[in-house]
Amino acid sequence: MIKRILAVALIVITVTGSIFSIKGLGDREGIAGRMRLGLDMVGGVSVLMEAQTDLTGSELTAMMEQVRAVMDNRVNEFGLSEPVITLEGAARIRVDLPGAQNAAAAIEMIGQTAQLSFRTADGEVVVTGSNVRNASSQPYSGYESQLIGTYTVAMEFDSEGAASFEAATRAILAGKIHSSDERYQANQILIYLDDRVISEPSVKTVITGTKSEITGRFDAEEAAALAALIRGGSLPVPLLEIQTEVIGPTLGLDAARSSVIAGAAGIALILILMLAAYRMMGLVADVCLILYVLIVLWAMIGLKAVLTLPGIAGLILSVGMAVDSNVLIFSRIREELAHGKSVRVAVQSGYKRAMSTIIDSQVTTVIAAVLLYQFGTGSVRGFATTLLIGIIASLFTAVAASQVLLELLAESRLTGRTKAFGHAGTGGAQTKKSFGWIEHRRYFYAFSVLLIAVGLIVGGIRGFNKGIDFTGGTMMQLNIGREISVSQAENVLSGYGIDADIQHAGAENEKIIIKTTRVLDSAEREALADHLRQSIAPGTDAATFVEQEGLIGPAVGAQLKTNAIKSILFASLAMLAYIAVRFEWKFGIAAILALLHDALMLWAFYGLFHIQLNSPFIAGLLIVIGYSINDTIVIFDRIRENLVYMKKSKLEELIDTSITQSLGRSMMTSLTTALAILPLVLLSGSAVRAFALPLIAGVAFGTISSITIASGLYFTIYSLVHKPKYRKI
Repeated sequence: MIKRILAVALIVITVTGSIFSIKGLGDREGIAGRMRLGLDMVGGVSVLMEAQTDLTGSELTAMMEQVRAVMDNRVNEFGLSEPVITLEGAARIRVDLPGAQNAAAAIEMIGQTAQLSFRTADGEVVVTGSNVRNASSQPYSGYESQLIGTYTVAMEFDSEGAASFEAATRAILAGKIHSSDERYQANQILIYLDDRVISEPSVKTVITGTKSEITGRFDAEEAAALAALIRGGSLPVPLLEIQTEVIGPTLGLDAARSSVIAGAAGIALILILMLAAYRMMGLVADVCLILYVLIVLWAMIGLKAVLTLPGIAGLILSVGMAVDSNVLIFSRIREELAHGKSVRVAVQSGYKRAMSTIIDSQVTTVIAAVLLYQFGTGSVRGFATTLLIGIIASLFTAVAASQVLLELLAESRLTGRTKAFGHAGTGGAQTKKSFGWIEHRRYFYAFSVLLIAVGLIVGGIRGFNKGIDFTGGTMMQLNIGREISVSQAENVLSGYGIDADIQHAGAENEKIIIKTTRVLDSAEREALADHLRQSIAPGTDAATFVEQEGLIGPAVGAQLKTNAIKSILFASLAMLAYIAVRFEWKFGIAAILALLHDALMLWAFYGLFHIQLNSPFIAGLLIVIGYSINDTIVIFDRIRENLVYMKKSKLEELIDTSITQSLGRSMMTSLTTALAILPLVLLSGSAVRAFALPLIAGVAFGTISSITIASGLYFTIYSLVHKPKYRKI
């Protein structure tokens, strides 16, 4: 009875949730109206700035929090919806301004040093931020009953500021000050930050000495925020623009539309494939998959996460990996049915036997996603966030929810037949002849080494296609409105002293993309764009001429390379430790060597086909590692299981059998993931395609290596460790 109630509840939640998510309910908006969209979907400005300071440690941390408080105040004044301000690293701050179109104005607005001032109600400046030594939040320690339990802001002035503040409070209490603004009383001191009043405390007594406090029934958070703003005025920190991205609204909307269509197409293909391949179990998987997508999207809304175009790629990839759990379970259920068990027993046993494999494979993918978030920036973090949420959600939908529905169907006379579960019911298990995977391992090794060598040699001779993410520089995408020759743009740029790579874009080559290693600040980019428009597209509207522009300083490019090495190293060590604990060290070494093989294969793939290396390449590399180890663990888990049930078999035969038993699952998982990602490659814009391409290549490499390389390496390591101590005579 409980199962029926839970099953009905799951179906009702899925159906009603889908309707509400699409259409909303009354004045309550659905997902489209609630989701926070990234700059790449709505257009806007993203600026990464670095504080020019010698401070370190806790002093630097406190200063950057003050900078963030000032930035938050400034962008709110800019009148934009839902700005995003995040600290990156020790001394960097990123400001995303959805809807902003003027990069120069935005950078000037957020980059200028904060101006703090204390003024009387008639507008006279009493002290400035330079007179403030410190400000901090403290619990109220007085005796006024209405203030007990609240917090105050304690301030400390220098001697000059203290003298001016004392004189001002005396004048206020003497009635010499008259308010020039009807919103404020004559006895108030107005605290301004960038010409905005952030607090207006009333003067109750003459304030002498260097210390004073502001009371106002603040809670701890409010007092800390006000103290940070006041301290910000006393710590003016120059900020240097080191990375900028500007996306026009039209380009963002077009990319968002095509990516959403591609994502929906990918999910639809998976739904159809699962239903065709697994029948009744496929229907359950489809219901749970829809529920999974709803959970992920609403979780992002609840967490106020920002959905970016790479985030859509992360969502689709996580859909493919969520299906992987279903495929593992369904394969196990069919094996149990093939051994003559009833459908009900097969379902229960299938879930039980697949659980450890699912947990192991998901944990390793989480490791990759966490490191991706830790070392990534901007859009890469958006990708990692979506992937992490998806992995957690899949453990509920693909395991718990699907089990409730399948067990209920298994108990029904109508749906509990073996044929409905995709098994012909012909009796006992069929023995499959295993291919000699271990026997041919040296051929697989040689072929992989050859492919890697060719790709790396070609890439080394021709030069790897490094994007400005790695080299640093400036990128601009311009809408000319008609096709022009590359030489026309080159002539204009050469007159400006700029050597750049120029490519056509757009359906009719009506756009050009300019990339140069020269770092141009916002003013220089604005001047260059205006010069190009007047020279090669004089009739083009200035508002739509620049569709996208970006700047990456040399320091950012160098850090990207460093983070790539760190992320791969840490991911490999973390996975090695996990596999060594869950399996044994020989499995761990074999898995890490297989990961190195996959990373080199992807690198060679980029070198051979001259694909641009940029931030998405790092994301793709880490996901390849996570996906590859996922596939490898499934086969290693089967080997570990067969070591118990096939003790009398030779290790070579045991591994061959394990690979053959896992082959159907590996191929189905790869197919579902590839089907999910392929529409992103074919239908979406360049931003998503840059993420999707290494993913689909990585899926292929990971699947092949888990079958042909990883198990062979385990056999080789095992043979070396357990070889006879004495030679036979």
